[in-house]
Amino acid sequence: MALQCGIIGIANVGKTTIFNCISNTKGETTDFAFASNKSNVGLVTVRDPRLEELEKLQPTEKLVHATVDILDIPGLTRGANQGEGVGNKFLGDIRNTDALIHVLRCFDDENLAHVDGSVDPVRDIETIDLELQVKDLESVEKKIERLTKLAKVGDKDARAGLDALQKVKDQLEDFKNVRAMDLSETELKHVNDLFLLTRKPILYVCNVDENSAIDGNAYVEKVKAALTGQNAEILIIAGKLEADITELEDPEDRKAFLEDFGLSEPGVNKLVRSAYHLLNLQSFFTVGPKEIRAWTIRQGMSAPQAAGVIHSDLERGFIRAEVMKYNDFITLGSEQECKNKGKLFVEGKNYIVGDGDILHIRFNV
Repeated sequence: MALQCGIIGIANVGKTTIFNCISNTKGETTDFAFASNKSNVGLVTVRDPRLEELEKLQPTEKLVHATVDILDIPGLTRGANQGEGVGNKFLGDIRNTDALIHVLRCFDDENLAHVDGSVDPVRDIETIDLELQVKDLESVEKKIERLTKLAKVGDKDARAGLDALQKVKDQLEDFKNVRAMDLSETELKHVNDLFLLTRKPILYVCNVDENSAIDGNAYVEKVKAALTGQNAEILIIAGKLEADITELEDPEDRKAFLEDFGLSEPGVNKLVRSAYHLLNLQSFFTVGPKEIRAWTIRQGMSAPQAAGVIHSDLERGFIRAEVMKYNDFITLGSEQECKNKGKLFVEGKNYIVGDGDILHIRFNV
């Protein structure tokens, strides 16, 4: 699936450090604000522990995890919407993403200056929100101007569009994000083509010091209080600690290192899984002696659409899907036992694939 998640935030909050922990490419990290003039693009493996569980029951030559594209966007600052610090370019990069990961600095470091002089993650949220809101307001006003001309000559659809856009304009002028609005399908028809920055789903990452990796700190509590009622997901990650973990090649060394800090797995693993779901994605599996693979689909996709992710011929010639639920397969131990217990289902073109479904596609081209 060609979907992309963007990492955003103020300069010097640890975005690139976290990006380097999860991506197959590495961006340069420095102690200087605005040291980069381009976004880093990487491919992230979505580690799914269910694949290892499937391998225990079906030995295979290789495991293939799902992946997602990630974009590390250099730090924004006040005035980015007016081009400060090449802000317009980076705001354009944000527009091309499907979801956002907002990294917040929740640690003190006298050797790493904050661009605003002090550490305050709630103020940083407000700064980024304002820059995105101003840019969205520009887009909305331009479309309002265009539709106003059409409405004057009797275009009824343009009039409906003006009503929807005025609601969005009022929201933005009230310093609120569009994602918080409950827009109807009709209203969304007039809004979706703008790819508004503040409508994108968002995940907040509190980047903390290593001693706060489990329970967070006072900065994290302030973030939680500020985001109360917004139904926002907040993760706590110790960026520098995660960077140290990625340097360890031996799995046993990594395990021991994590245990020393009371962690069961690297925090960035949770981040990647959360980003995957933030993009409205899920996985189905194919299982066999050659490979066990996780395939990425959008939530709500039908069996033929899922088959098309494997190969277009499978969607074109789709006949049926033989489906086993992951939990049934793990509990019963084999495909044969699933058949014996009536847990292998034959589904047609209208079947909506569930997360973790194990599929075998029957097709004829």
